[in-house]
Amino acid sequence: MAQELQHEHTETAPPVDKIDVSSLPDVLLTPKAIDMVRKMRETEKLDASHGLRIGVVGGGCSGFQYSLNFDTEKEGDRVANFDGVRIYVDEISLPYIAGTTLDYVEGLHGAGFRFDNPRASRTCGCGSSFSS
Repeated sequence: MAQELQHEHTETAPPVDKIDVSSLPDVLLTPKAIDMVRKMRETEKLDASHGLRIGVVGGGCSGFQYSLNFDTEKEGDRVANFDGVRIYVDEISLPYIAGTTLDYVEGLHGAGFRFDNPRASRTCGCGSSFSS
């Protein structure tokens, strides 16, 4: 799945180990993001059991990078359903992205998914990595 990850958020967030993720929504999707995930899933001819896995991996200039891919539910996943689009977040990624809103934006510089992550204390210029 091709995506351009963009993120701009500069507020300071509390350290990840101090976050009570039970008080935050796992991840929110805008209507545009839901529509694009649905279209991409159809383009790849995946059935409804395949949802969007949103995760965090080490790397990037700021320490962590977002990852997006289609997958099925795994043990320990937090699962959300947005108008027929399933979202999977693993237990390790959840503290880093709890409360994040995923949007799909189109502009002069292209189109792609954008993360608005309240946990990110610093992001880099590329927009696909962050630190918390």
